[in-house]
This record gives sequence, C-alpha cells and structure tokens, in this order.
Amino acid sequence: MISRQDLAKALATTLAILACLPVWAADEVPETIVVTSNAFEHNTDIPWRYSAYDEGISPEISWSNLPRGTAQLALILDDPVVAMLQPFVHWIAYNIPASASGLPEGLSPDAIVTYPGLEGMINGANGIRRSGYFGPRPPVDGKVHTYNFRIYALDHELNLADGLNKASLLDAMRGHILATGLLTGNFEYLGGRTHTP
Repeated sequence: MISRQDLAKALATTLAILACLPVWAADEVPETIVVTSNAFEHNTDIPWRYSAYDEGISPEISWSNLPRGTAQLALILDDPVVAMLQPFVHWIAYNIPASASGLPEGLSPDAIVTYPGLEGMINGANGIRRSGYFGPRPPVDGKVHTYNFRIYALDHELNLADGLNKASLLDAMRGHILATGLLTGNFEYLGGRTHTP
C-alpha cells in the first residue's frame, strides 16, 4: 500500500512536471529561435561567477532566427529542479526591442533598463521578489539543477508596466507568441565551491 507521504510526493512531482509544460502547447508554437551564450554552451555547466554564490552577474545571452513579424521579445529563466510545485524563477525580462540581438553580460538588475539598444526593456520580479537576474543558488541536494533561458518572440508590442512576475507575463503574452527558443545551463552546488569553473 502506498503511504500518504509517498502519494503526496508523487502528486507534487506530477504537478511540478505539469508546471514545466509550456502554456502555449495547445497552440503548437514552434521552438525555432536559436539562443546561445559566450559563457557556456547549451546543456553544459554555468560558470561559478554567474551564480549567486559568487559575483552573481548575468551571462551574455544572444539569439537569432527570429520569425517574421516579431515586434517584441521576452525572456524567462527558471529552474524546474526544485522542491516546489512550480519552477523557481531566476529572471524575467520583457518589452525587449525586436531589434535587439541579445543581452550583455552583467546587465543592471534595475527594473527600468537604460542600456543602449535595450531602451524600454523591463526586468520583472524574480523568485526573491526583486528585479533582474538572480543567479543559480541551489542547496546541497545531490541534484544537478537546470536553468532554462527561454526567449519569446511576440507579434505585438505589449509595452507592459514594470513589476510583473512570471505568471502575469505569461498571461499577457498568451495569444501573441510567434516562436520560442531555449538555452539550458546546469549547476550543482556541492558545498563550498562547485565543480564548475
């Protein structure tokens, strides 16, 4: 017989998996945007300096192959390998100009971004209720955590107000997503310094 505790864990795991599924799945939005970084390659370790255990600066992120009709961009960075019902949000950014081809390393966490070429961009509320990038900071749990940098191409300039969280941003983008792209980085905390360079 399955114990109540095991059942609760199984339910939590199922809900976590469902929470990771894209909200646009029913619309079959293509994942055709190419997302890269000069800090790490897809599905490799995120260097230590980008974690909240060290400098905690944001890595450089670039994208290409935007679909025709892209009017604005958004980014969501989250970690689905957490003991929570939903992925932990490390960064959301929106109102990114369609003319931008990426975000520089060490972008200011200020809510209103003034970096040249990114005017109008907003850093929304992350999982610690602050604006901007919050680097990997997993506990010593024996797990390699994955950090999903997902770019969204939108068919409309939403020009959203500052202060939005992930749920509010996803609601605002519903029906406007032309395509997405994904860059995944990994990070495991072993206590002290990690194995990542």
